[in-house]
Amino acid sequence: MSFINQAKLKKLKQKASDIVNRSIDQHVTLAVTGLSRSGKTAFITSLVNQLLNEGNNSQLSFFNVVHEGRYIAAKRVPQKHLHIPRFEYDGAFSALCQSPPQWPKPTNGISELRLAVRYQPKDSLLKYATGSATLYIDITDYPGEWLLDLPMLSLTFEEWSKQTTALLNQAPRNAHAQEFLDKLADFDPFASVDESVLAQLSQEYTELLLLFRHQLGLSVIQPGRFILPGELEDAPILQFFPYSGFDDIDSNDYQNAKDDCYIGMLRARFIEYKERVVRRFYKEHFINFDRQIVLADCLTPLNNGPESFADLQNAMAMIMESFQYGQSSIFSRLFSPKIDRLLFAATKADHVTPEQHSNLVSLLNKLVFQTKQQLSFDAIKMKTIAIASVKATQVGKSQYQGRSIPVIKGRQLTNDQMITLFPGTVPASIPALDYWQKQAFNYIAFSPISSANKEECLPHLRMDQMLQFLLGDKLK
Repeated sequence: MSFINQAKLKKLKQKASDIVNRSIDQHVTLAVTGLSRSGKTAFITSLVNQLLNEGNNSQLSFFNVVHEGRYIAAKRVPQKHLHIPRFEYDGAFSALCQSPPQWPKPTNGISELRLAVRYQPKDSLLKYATGSATLYIDITDYPGEWLLDLPMLSLTFEEWSKQTTALLNQAPRNAHAQEFLDKLADFDPFASVDESVLAQLSQEYTELLLLFRHQLGLSVIQPGRFILPGELEDAPILQFFPYSGFDDIDSNDYQNAKDDCYIGMLRARFIEYKERVVRRFYKEHFINFDRQIVLADCLTPLNNGPESFADLQNAMAMIMESFQYGQSSIFSRLFSPKIDRLLFAATKADHVTPEQHSNLVSLLNKLVFQTKQQLSFDAIKMKTIAIASVKATQVGKSQYQGRSIPVIKGRQLTNDQMITLFPGTVPASIPALDYWQKQAFNYIAFSPISSANKEECLPHLRMDQMLQFLLGDKLK
C-alpha cells in the first residue's frame, strides 16, 4: 500500500512540476526592421543560427547566459500566427553556405519565426521552482518602409500632397520627377474618374519611388507599401498619388468633391490606405512587440553623397516618431505600445576597419538622437551598436608610404574579385558638405565569408552584445 502511495505521490509531484514549468515559461516578441538593403534577412538568419548552433565555434562571450554556462539549447517550434508567412531561414542559411556564399534574397513583407530557448535560471525566482526554463522568442520581420508611413496618420490628403510635392521638387528627386510633375500640372482634378488614368499615374509614381530607393539610395519613401506591397500588389488601395495643384483650386470645391472625380477618389484612397493599411498594421502587429531592433545602413548614404545622407537623417527622424510614447504623441493616442527595449544597429561594420567602429556608433547616435529633445522615451531602454550579422571581410595591416595602416580584405560583390583596401574615415558626427568634396570615404560592398562548416555558427561582429541587450534580462 505504501509503495502505491509513494508511486502516486511521485506522479503527483511530477505533474505539479510540469505545471510549474509550463506556468513559468517566458515569452518575448522581438521585432526586426530596417530600410531596404540594411541587412534584415542576414541579421535574422545569423540571430537564429547563433542560438541554434551555440557551442559549435560560437563567439557569444558577451551573452551572459552563454558566458556563465547556463545556456542549454534552442530549437525552432511552430509559430503562433498561422496566417503570417514563415521566415525562410533554411533558404537564407543555404545561400550563405553556398560555394561561393551569397547574400540571401531580401524579404519584402512581414514574416515570423519562433524559437524555444532552454536555459538554467540563475538570479530570478525561476531557480527555486525548476532546474531549467524555456524562453519562447517570436521573431517578426517587417520592412522599415512601413514605419515611414506612420506620420501619414496625422495628415490630410492635402497636407500629404503638399509635403510630397515639395520633396519631389528638391534635388536629387527633381531631376527624375519633372515629367511626372508636368503631367500633374495638366491634370484636371474635377474630371470624371477614368480608372486606367489613375492606374497609369499611380504606376509612374511607384516607379519613381523604386528609382529613388534602389538607384539613388534615398530613404524617405512614402507610401512604403508602394515599393513593398506584399499581398496588396495591384490592389486599388495602392493606386493614388500626390496632387500638386492645391494652390490653384478652390478649397470649397475640394471639400465638396465627390468620389467620382479624380481629386475625390485620390482623397478617398489616401484615407482608406491610412485606415486599412497603416493603422491596421500597428493595431495587429506593432502594439504586440516587446523588443525592437532597427537596422541602419549608414555607409551607403555616405557613399552616395550629401542629399542621400540628408534623406537618411529625415527617414530616421520619421522612424523615431514610432517610439514617441509621450502623452501628446499621435502614437500613444492611437495605440497602447509596450516596447521596452529599443536597439539601433549600424550594419555592415566589417566593411570598415575596426578603429572606425566607434565613429560609426557615434554617427548613428547623432542620427537617432538629433530629435531627442522633442521625443519622450518613457520606460524604454535604448542602445546603439555597430554590428556585422555575417562577416564579409578579414582585418589586416598594410604598408603605405612607409607606415602601417589598417585594411580590410574581402571578395567584391560586383565582380567576385578579392580586394584589400582602407575604405576611409567614417565621420563621428553629421558630416559637413566638404566631407564629400574631399572624397574621404569609399565604401565597397563585399560578399559573405565562406563558412568552413555548416554546423558551426556564422562569423559575426557583436551579435552577442545585441543578444545580451535584447534578451539578457529574460534569461537570468
